[in-house]
Amino acid sequence: MSWASTLYEAHLTISGHEITYREIVGNLFGLASAVGGMRRRVWAWPVGIVGNVLLFTVFVGTALGSEQGGTPLYGQAGRQVFFIITSVYGWVVWRRSRRAAADAPAVRPRWANGRERLAYLVTAGLLVVFCYWLFQQIGAGFPAPWWYYVADSWIFVGSMLATFAMARGWVDFWLCWIAVDLVGVPELIHFQYYPSAVLYAVYAVFVIWGFVVWRRVARDAAPALGLGDPVAQATS
Repeated sequence: MSWASTLYEAHLTISGHEITYREIVGNLFGLASAVGGMRRRVWAWPVGIVGNVLLFTVFVGTALGSEQGGTPLYGQAGRQVFFIITSVYGWVVWRRSRRAAADAPAVRPRWANGRERLAYLVTAGLLVVFCYWLFQQIGAGFPAPWWYYVADSWIFVGSMLATFAMARGWVDFWLCWIAVDLVGVPELIHFQYYPSAVLYAVYAVFVIWGFVVWRRVARDAAPALGLGDPVAQATS
C-alpha cells in the first residue's frame, strides 16, 4: 500500500463508526475559511478550496466504492465542486478589490437590492426542482427516502447561492448559510457523517455571529451610499 493510499484511508473508529481524517481536516479548513470570510480576508478563498477538495472525496466516496459505508450525498459532494469554481471567482474579485484599497478589507458588505434578490430566489427555486430530479436519476441504485433528495437539492443550491453572494459581498449570504445549516446538520447526523455534522453545527453559531458583524458594517456604510437596512426597515 502506497503512502498516498495510507493517508487517504486513515481514519478513527468511534463507537464502531469509521471517521476519516479527510473529513475532519476538510471541515477544519472550511471553518478557517469561514473565519477569513467574516473578516473579509482574501486568504479565506484558497483555504476553503483545500477543504472542498478533501470533503468532495468524503461525500462521493461510497459511489466510487470507497471504504466508507452509507449513502453517497451527491448534493454535498456536488457543492464542493461548485465551491471550488466559485471560490476562484471570489478569490479574483476580492484580490482585485484588495489591491485597489491597500489597507481596507477585501470587500464592502451590502444587502442585495430588490432586483438581485428576486433573481437569485427565482433561480434557486428552479434549480432545487432540477436538482431533485437529477439526484434521483443519479442515485437510482442507492435506496433513499424522497426527503433525502429534497434536502440534498436545497443544500446544493443554497450553498451555491451563499458562496456566490459572499463573492459579491452581499449580507444575504449569511442568511442563506443559516437556511442550509438548518437542513444540512440533521441530514449529516442521519447518514452518520458525524464530524461534518458537528462542524456544521459550529458553523451555524458562527454564521449568526458573522451575519451580525456584516450587517453592522453594511448599516454603518448605508448612509454614505444612500442605502437602507432591509431588516431594520421590515421590523420598524
